[in-house]
Amino acid sequence: MIRLLLSSVFILLQLSYAFCQDNFSIQRVEPMNWWVGMKTSNVQLIIYGKNLGKSTVKIQKEGLTLLKTHTVENSNYLFLDVAIEADATAGFYPIEFYVNNKLVGRYNYELKNRDASAVKAQGVHAEDLIYLIMPDRFANGNKKNDQVKGLREMNVDRDSMYARHGGDLEGIIQHLDYLNDLGVTSVWLTPVLTNDMPQASYHGYANTENYQVDPRFGTNETYRKLGEELHKRKMKLVHDVVPNHVGLYHWTVIDKPFKDWLHEWPSFTQTTYRDQTIFDPYAATVDREKMEKGWFVETMPDMNQQNEYVQKYILQSHIWWIEYAGIDGFRIDTYPYNDLAFMAKWTTAIKNEYPNFSFFGETWVQSVPNQAYFLGGQRVGQSIDTKLDGVTDFQLNYAIGDALNNEQANRLYATLGSDYQYPNPLANVIFLDNHDKDRFFSVVEENLEKYKSAFSWLLTSRGIPQMYYGAEVLMKNFNKPDGLLREDFKGGFEGDTVNKFSTVGRSDSENELFNHVKKLANYRKNNTVLQYGTTQHYVPENNVYVYFRSNETQVVSVFMNCNAKEITLSLPRYQESLKGAKRMKNILTDVEQDIPLEITLKPHQTLVFELKK
Repeated sequence: MIRLLLSSVFILLQLSYAFCQDNFSIQRVEPMNWWVGMKTSNVQLIIYGKNLGKSTVKIQKEGLTLLKTHTVENSNYLFLDVAIEADATAGFYPIEFYVNNKLVGRYNYELKNRDASAVKAQGVHAEDLIYLIMPDRFANGNKKNDQVKGLREMNVDRDSMYARHGGDLEGIIQHLDYLNDLGVTSVWLTPVLTNDMPQASYHGYANTENYQVDPRFGTNETYRKLGEELHKRKMKLVHDVVPNHVGLYHWTVIDKPFKDWLHEWPSFTQTTYRDQTIFDPYAATVDREKMEKGWFVETMPDMNQQNEYVQKYILQSHIWWIEYAGIDGFRIDTYPYNDLAFMAKWTTAIKNEYPNFSFFGETWVQSVPNQAYFLGGQRVGQSIDTKLDGVTDFQLNYAIGDALNNEQANRLYATLGSDYQYPNPLANVIFLDNHDKDRFFSVVEENLEKYKSAFSWLLTSRGIPQMYYGAEVLMKNFNKPDGLLREDFKGGFEGDTVNKFSTVGRSDSENELFNHVKKLANYRKNNTVLQYGTTQHYVPENNVYVYFRSNETQVVSVFMNCNAKEITLSLPRYQESLKGAKRMKNILTDVEQDIPLEITLKPHQTLVFELKK
């Protein structure tokens, strides 16, 4: 035991001594580790520290081979191309640094064994229901991490929509049973990586670290625990990635490796937000460049994804998180602003490692062709096959709003009828609202019948449905002017006077909507007809939208009244889809009856039936 302790002390002293010789230091190595037995066996390490660029490097232990050392403009960086050999074993591999043939530093790089029992990379598909959470606003499970010394933003103020509120990963873990009971199968969190920005750091979209969970949310281990707890419940974890940009205080921005690590301009240049310039055959080059290479906002520098070092840095961090935390799918932020050639390469590399992994990209654009352009498959004449599985279907989001608010059932019909432009419409994510868009209960002017109709549509239509935290308990409000769409989930924080996680804490109206969502969500979870069934819909008459989902064993019919008045609907028109059924069961009430010649729909009511022979 004494010998072991002395040996440990010697190693610590040796490392400390090595890191400080000749004005030399190693401050960080990324990726912080890798794994043996991965297809991605060639890795580029970023070694950062004082005067590192002046050293030469040796790796002498067999199993980890140094292929090439890259020095760059900034002498504080070295980029090492290494190969993890097929016969490499888990353990520490000394990386040695020499100046004038003198050993001045050593770093023990760790290769780990993969966890063969871990669930990961399952993909998120049409059988899923995604629940979107902003971790800072959902539940505070650990008040000790509300403030972390050394970070730029220390203010915790639940009365301000732009300050931190204290929600964290532990709070989410504590409420997974609530989500499971509701019928949720996948949880998407807005970005969880460290966001050490002086203001509005809560949202996470300006990360300043690539390999560290924000300590105000928890630790890397807490995030991995979240994945494990989800998988225990047969649920999935969706990780929000932001390859397009980082935060202004990202460590590689504060001290850049070289000039073209970022897209930089003579003076601050913001993106135009005009996605059309990416595919417009007549677009001016300057417009296309500004769209793709302009900064999203002043605090979010645009990464130069044409640079191979940047490409590897982004890609490796995402593979690392899948392997480490058991992530099942990526939501990709601001997808149209990325370099599409890089995104194709990125997607291919991740799919090569994890064949079942899935991706959906945020495409906040204004038409079906614009949206379809960013998908893989080159269905609409794209010059690049991005390999992207699905998009956030903003076009159907606009359509459901118009159908219920402006009595435009035809817009739903026409939008869905444009699905021929998508390689796989079932991979698109459909939604009523999210962290950037007005809460849909407010959009429909707090009309409960309209809102129930919206959820009936969401949970029976094609694609992957996504709901925003608190939507099931009538959370409301608009994005502007004060960002109230990001309020806290009541009951998740100390001092809350009501608890919306509990039946007794909800009002009658809130329970009515909650039970509506729960019934349909669980029916959808247990019936493949609403996951992968074919869709047949009918040209709306009298502003009523009717569609059917069917497979070899089941048929579900949906009748949506988009009018502010009662409508009686004749059913013989739909014989093609009724397929000889004689009876129908109301999925929400479980009432079964013979199929009548006509049904009556209340104002804004949607009825959902399972048909029976």
